[in-house]
Amino acid sequence: MKKRQPHPPPPGIRFFSQGVGDGVVFDKITYPDFRTFIFPLRIRGGKPISLFPFMAAVFFCSVNGDLQTYGILLSNTQIHHWFQKARFCLGIMLFCTGMYMNIRSDSLLTSLRNEKEGAYSISLGFLFENVSCANFLGEIVEWIGFSVACFNLPSLAFAVFTLCYIGPRAVHHHRFYQEKFEDYPKERKALIPFLL
Repeated sequence: MKKRQPHPPPPGIRFFSQGVGDGVVFDKITYPDFRTFIFPLRIRGGKPISLFPFMAAVFFCSVNGDLQTYGILLSNTQIHHWFQKARFCLGIMLFCTGMYMNIRSDSLLTSLRNEKEGAYSISLGFLFENVSCANFLGEIVEWIGFSVACFNLPSLAFAVFTLCYIGPRAVHHHRFYQEKFEDYPKERKALIPFLL
């Protein structure tokens, strides 16, 4: 009698059985939770937001969350070669570095807002010595790292979208600061230190 071969587990189960998915899912859950629940509580004197941008953000985040979940759980994510493991580890390190850059920059911006209620001031310290929008740089590094770790189309699409959306915002903020402050540091770039 011929012995039946068991069916292989679904891709998502293979992913988690190797322990690789734990890092990606932790990254994908931790940062949005910080942004949703902790960061807004730290802001004082924030501006009110109208309903349409809020609902558009909810819609985008819901669709993006579904796409990222699909990319993580349903793509072929087994690691068979040392290069794949190295790529995954590099992606996680980039994500964590970007998250640190983003959270630390947001903390500096929040402290400026708390010091001078409603007034604009020049950001100083950390990456703000080199770029005007260090928090945006951190966000971009984060999602590029996530894309490198996941190595799938949805995460790549989100990293490219983040760059294309936040990059022009950083340039706009940089120009605003240059026009608003006469003593704004001339050597400071908008987003990428020493380049842009």
